[in-house]
Amino acid sequence: MNNIRVRFAPSPTGYLHVGGVRTALFNYLFARHNGGKFILRIEDTDRERSTEESIEQIIEGMKWVGFDWDEGPFRQTERQQIYLEHVERLLKKGTAYRCYCTSEELEERRKAALSKGEKPKYDGRCRELKNPPPDKPHTVRFKTPHEGKTIFNDILRGEVVFDNSELDDLIILRSDKTPTYNFCVVIDDATMNITHVIRGDDHLANTPRQIQLYKGLGYPIPQFAHLSMILGSDKARLSKRHGATSILAYRDMGYLPEAMVNYLVRLGWSHGDQEIFNIAELIKYFSFENINKSAAVFNPEKLLWVNSHYIKTENPLRLAKELKPHLVAEKLIPPHPPLEKGGRGDLIIDEEIAKVIPLLQERSKTLVEMAKGMEFYFINDIKYDEKAKEKLFTPSIKPVLEKLIEMIEKTEDFSHTSIEGIFNKLVEESKIKLGNIAQPVRLALTGKTVSPGIFEVILVLGKKSVIERLKLALNSF
Repeated sequence: MNNIRVRFAPSPTGYLHVGGVRTALFNYLFARHNGGKFILRIEDTDRERSTEESIEQIIEGMKWVGFDWDEGPFRQTERQQIYLEHVERLLKKGTAYRCYCTSEELEERRKAALSKGEKPKYDGRCRELKNPPPDKPHTVRFKTPHEGKTIFNDILRGEVVFDNSELDDLIILRSDKTPTYNFCVVIDDATMNITHVIRGDDHLANTPRQIQLYKGLGYPIPQFAHLSMILGSDKARLSKRHGATSILAYRDMGYLPEAMVNYLVRLGWSHGDQEIFNIAELIKYFSFENINKSAAVFNPEKLLWVNSHYIKTENPLRLAKELKPHLVAEKLIPPHPPLEKGGRGDLIIDEEIAKVIPLLQERSKTLVEMAKGMEFYFINDIKYDEKAKEKLFTPSIKPVLEKLIEMIEKTEDFSHTSIEGIFNKLVEESKIKLGNIAQPVRLALTGKTVSPGIFEVILVLGKKSVIERLKLALNSF
């Protein structure tokens, strides 16, 4: 297990989806567990569908979940000369040949084979061509052995056997001189000294072709491990119709990166009955022996549970950093606060956000929920719930609120104990229930009838703000 080198090689033809992140995670943990190297490679051979935006999102997503790579990101479009040199190498060895068949001819033969009930593979007519036409456009094909079997030992699946007669001669270079996916993958893995290829089982069918290329080029064959797919609740392959599948979409929905990593690693891997893992534990415990060979089912409710656990147990100061973009999205804080310190909305620092967080940790399942729950703290122009205002802001409660303002103004010990004492005294003197005071006060301070505990709200708002909001409420009667 010395000098282990693994890679995560997404194609930038769309967003980085959760299935890709789980594949990256298993590669990352295997490398870190064994003291190996984790390489990031962008497989952008599909020039028509690959975009710079997708590449940026892949890198942003990888950084968000905390997968630091040791080498890369490499891009296949920057390695074209390496691929062309390997094509020439195969041509000189006689293990590749130029194919002059046009796409129209190939399509006609494909249809003819299908009509006869035959497999529509290339018939090899240019394989031993004696007199190639000069200057005619051509592709380059690899001479795939058509007899015998290709056998390899998959780390997860055991012995896998493919009949070589099922394989046709793979195009490795298109007529426009661009190399094809399977060829580039082999050259990249070989020249980057990849020892273990850990990927989804949707690549299983590519493996015999790639093994033949390794052999044809004289490169050592890496070990393969093909992971089972992630399925939706209907047991179909996870897709957009099952909900968000982009990793950055989950970030925007208020999920913590640690929660996503913890949830995704449990989709197909286990360590006893343990459910919650930090990254150090995952690196310590990870092994192929505990990977489940059957497909895992994505459960949004379980993910939400894991996320709420991390929110409840995370340090408020750390949560504050993750929460800021959501507070900006809710228009509760400015995107770029001015440097000078002015009002509450001028300079929003992590410590200020962090002091509100404990009020909401137990009740928030996502950071979006938490940000919405913080509205009471950041709003300057309180808009009261009209039905609640009509019900709670009554003439009989007005003198009670006036007395409350007077008592708060006089108190010097602005603590939970003193606030509770003020309310108890107010209940006794006014001869009304605590709830009949707390609800109008809650409405006055937050504009709503639902909030964290009223004493905690008062404490976190601070004496000055509480008095101002109570006076504002009195003026609205």
